[in-house]
Amino acid sequence: MLFKPTYVFDKVGDITPEFLHKKHIKGLLLDLDNTLTTHNNPIPPKSSLEWLDRMKAAGIKLMIVSNNHPERVTPFAEQLGLDFVPEGKKPLTFGYTKALKKLGIENRHAAAVGDQIFTDILGSNLKGIRSIFVFPIEPETSLPFRFKRACEKPFLPKK
Repeated sequence: MLFKPTYVFDKVGDITPEFLHKKHIKGLLLDLDNTLTTHNNPIPPKSSLEWLDRMKAAGIKLMIVSNNHPERVTPFAEQLGLDFVPEGKKPLTFGYTKALKKLGIENRHAAAVGDQIFTDILGSNLKGIRSIFVFPIEPETSLPFRFKRACEKPFLPKK
């Protein structure tokens, strides 16, 4: 099913290098807002920085794929020392295709991590890579986001 994630974790920090190695995942395509940090927050939380350090030390390739504009993604990615694809157009697969090519990894060794069913999970499933759903760090308050989250509810994994 296109809206069903391959794997589910409470938060990005719960994904371990050991789990990824066991599943033969060599690279992660990471969503930004509400996955690595709260929505529109320009400062990465300490927990995300520590998690990224663990991933890098374990040899996991990492890249941000975000639907946000470069003005949002560039300064955040630079703080993390990560390459990125802005305006990824998820759930379309263009951003994932570009990121995988930049990382030099095949679909079978990749997974995408994100907090939204209709962009992150659908997009990675359409691309043919594994999807890792993480619950949003913090609920968004804007009407469009609240509407989108309400529509996602039937497809959300149980906590």
